[in-house]
Amino acid sequence: MPPQSLCVSLCVSDPTSPPVLPPFDPFCCVATPSQSPPLTPCLGQSQLTASPMTAWIVLPVSLSAFSITGIWIVYAMAVMNHHVCPVENWSYNVTCTEELPRPGFPKTCCTIQDIPLISKCGSFPPESCLFSLIGNVGAFMVVMVCLLRYAQVIEHSHRCWVNTSALVSGCTNALGLVMVGNFQVDHAKSLHYVGAGVAFPAGLLFVCLQCVLTYRVAVTALDYWMAHFRVALALGAMVSLVLSGIFFIHESFILQHAAAICEWVFTVDILVFYGTFTYEFGTVTSETMMAGLQRSHHHGSGVIMGPGARGSTMSGATKGLKSPGGSSTSTHLNCTPESIAML
Repeated sequence: MPPQSLCVSLCVSDPTSPPVLPPFDPFCCVATPSQSPPLTPCLGQSQLTASPMTAWIVLPVSLSAFSITGIWIVYAMAVMNHHVCPVENWSYNVTCTEELPRPGFPKTCCTIQDIPLISKCGSFPPESCLFSLIGNVGAFMVVMVCLLRYAQVIEHSHRCWVNTSALVSGCTNALGLVMVGNFQVDHAKSLHYVGAGVAFPAGLLFVCLQCVLTYRVAVTALDYWMAHFRVALALGAMVSLVLSGIFFIHESFILQHAAAICEWVFTVDILVFYGTFTYEFGTVTSETMMAGLQRSHHHGSGVIMGPGARGSTMSGATKGLKSPGGSSTSTHLNCTPESIAML
């Protein structure tokens, strides 16, 4: 025998009257059409709207600005402290004689140990302290962006493996960033390389999957232009990462230096990509995160939704589709007597 359930109607014709409970049916988790009261708008003739939470716009911009500015400050500190050579230097020697450091001036004699890889810039204090801070804070912000984007795509009724894979790859990228930031290459080389081997490919996979999702949820011409821009960023990141890996395995000073430049291009490219989510996050509402939580709740809890309720939910999600390039950023919640079935 099917589990007994109670169907509750959310809509009332009079906002001052209590909700109307349809007759109890032990064999169905939703009220049948003959038992349901006539469809009436919620709260009289008005519609509930979810106001955008525009403060979330700051998150992607902060991630990009904080991380890009931070790693260049780390680079400048490393150059001034003679821990690496400047990027514009292409002349390297096998060995160098001890030279007296000149405060405020970069090194004049460079070896392969002074190539300005991002990891080398954050190997020694005091810049290593800032490097670890950037890795930890940046990883946290990456996870927040990934979770919010995951919930936003679900809110748009696009529940697919691409969205789930993007969430997993983004969180994996954050885990790699924590390892890279806290295990410096000159002190814990194995752990540092493991973190870099996880963070870089996971970051590239994330941006590629987000390009696919951007096209799937695109509605306006501006949405498609944003998708094209992200594809260009993703291609740039892919080319720079591949070239960096190819150049890094060679012992040539010139190719090692080129690998460092490609690494910087890849990192800045990925951070700019994260910043583009500002375009979508302007339409985030209080229901966006709930969409992701309800998705997990429906799979992992004992809530049972009948066919009518499930159809109503999907219909409401489709009508609530929002586009930053559209004329409205409000989600209209359509209430029906078959909205929720509780076990």
